[in-house]
Amino acid sequence: MTRLRGLVGRMRWGTRTFLTQALVVAVGVITAALVAVVVGPPLFHEHLQQLGYSVGTAEMGHVEQAFLDAGVRSLGIGLVVALTLAIGLAWIETRRLRRPLEQLTAAAAQLEAGDYTARVPQSGTSPEFTAVADAFNDMASRLDSTETSRRRLLSDVAHELRTPLATLTAELEAVIDDVVPWDHDSQQLLTLQAARLKKIAADLDDVSRAEEGRFTLDTQTQPVWDLIEPAVASVTTRYEAKGVVLSADSDPGLVAADPQRVGEILGNLLDNALRHTPPSGIVHISARESRDEVVITVTDTGDGLTPEQLSKVFERFYRADTARARDAGGSGIGLTIARSLALAHGGSLTAASPGPGHGSIFTLHLPTAPAPERVLIDS
Repeated sequence: MTRLRGLVGRMRWGTRTFLTQALVVAVGVITAALVAVVVGPPLFHEHLQQLGYSVGTAEMGHVEQAFLDAGVRSLGIGLVVALTLAIGLAWIETRRLRRPLEQLTAAAAQLEAGDYTARVPQSGTSPEFTAVADAFNDMASRLDSTETSRRRLLSDVAHELRTPLATLTAELEAVIDDVVPWDHDSQQLLTLQAARLKKIAADLDDVSRAEEGRFTLDTQTQPVWDLIEPAVASVTTRYEAKGVVLSADSDPGLVAADPQRVGEILGNLLDNALRHTPPSGIVHISARESRDEVVITVTDTGDGLTPEQLSKVFERFYRADTARARDAGGSGIGLTIARSLALAHGGSLTAASPGPGHGSIFTLHLPTAPAPERVLIDS
């Protein structure tokens, strides 16, 4: 028995399925034949007696023998025909089902080997197989996107680390060799590069927390303008230095949010707008109350975004303009963190753009807070 199980276990799925279907059909046909042979003759014998044939006569024996021969031959021929047709249909169906499974197995093997371009073709065999193929292809696409992001992350991190490390190494060697004196300027340079390395490490930690949703929110009820005003004040100097006009307005609504985290969202949005808006451009931030949410929009007259860029703008370490963003100091994770924080608040963050050269609009949705109840005191 153990040997038989081992033999069955080594068979391919198609072979096992075919043999199982053939065995079921054979058992069904043989069972029907045996029932007919066992039940048929006694019934026929009873009907002959009812017609007046005497038991044991040669005539009755001949008739019963003729019935039995005809029945056995008919059942035999029917058994062979039915079994042949059933086995043929089982073989065809098994081959039809085996092909998509073999394609799925081959694609899974490619995926395991690191080929994230592996896809399963739509076989059209059945809705179930189509659903499995769609799920596999979606998974492969996500893995491919993750792998691409991982490679881009390693490249970005290497690029970001190379400059401060090279500067630190060169400055330290110069100080050790007495080429450059250890003075305030040298100390300031080393401190600046160390701070840059610290920021890179913080960026990596931030994107990790953003993707895992490890945020702690201190939600408070406050006017939405109290969130916008400090965010605008923190970037006003940089906007004036670049010559970009920044304006803001807000409805007098209340919002339930963590002021520090929302300040981080707005800071990232304003930094992004400044980075991609040329001098004499305009950036406007506004807040409007709509039903049970507050809608904050940051609109700029900057570079704008293509449809492809819009679909990737919230991906980690994605830069719409890689070279320019690096020079401008963008890490490529600000918008990723901003969207994660918006989701943590129960809101959302979306992007829109009329096209390249026509600016962009980032829209933040946050839940409103109920107005505090007024307590009337009788005098």
